Amino acid sequence: MKITSLTGNSTALVEEVAQIVVDGFEGNSWPDLNSALEEVRESLSDDRISRVAIDDKGHALGWIGGIEEYDGHVWELHPLVVKPEVQGRGIGAALIADFEACVVDRGGGTVMLGTDDIDNSTSLSGVDLYPDVTRHISNISSLHCHPYEFYQKQGYVIVGVIPDANGQGKPDILMAKRLEK
Repeated sequence: MKITSLTGNSTALVEEVAQIVVDGFEGNSWPDLNSALEEVRESLSDDRISRVAIDDKGHALGWIGGIEEYDGHVWELHPLVVKPEVQGRGIGAALIADFEACVVDRGGGTVMLGTDDIDNSTSLSGVDLYPDVTRHISNISSLHCHPYEFYQKQGYVIVGVIPDANGQGKPDILMAKRLEK
């Protein structure tokens, strides 16, 4: 596996990445190939980070993108997706490590991300988090293998939650990590 910058020079690779986005997010965030292609193409601008993991034949295995925030001090990891049939093989972790190195190279010191709970995968979904949001966060548990656990293994911590971000009882879990420079 090799990780490299995704550019607009390879239409076929951009289309492969877009299909992985649709498949990996099960149509929830990007319901079709056109919406996924738009997201991938937006990531190709010079002020963003767009990295792709490819196999020995040059086919996409996973993709990670990043958006500069706070004058470059913070970068939003948006999004991360790995082809469903190769998940669990370290590709996501490798993409994150590569992404973090790119952020440091650009002078960033923190990565943040949101990981939505739209399908009742954590103890934060389906409940009224107000008025004691912090108590709910401190008692979070995964009910159905939610991605926040993967990010915790990569050193990210929960720094907040946006209750009802995706509709009532469907929060966005905010996570961040300070990078070593």
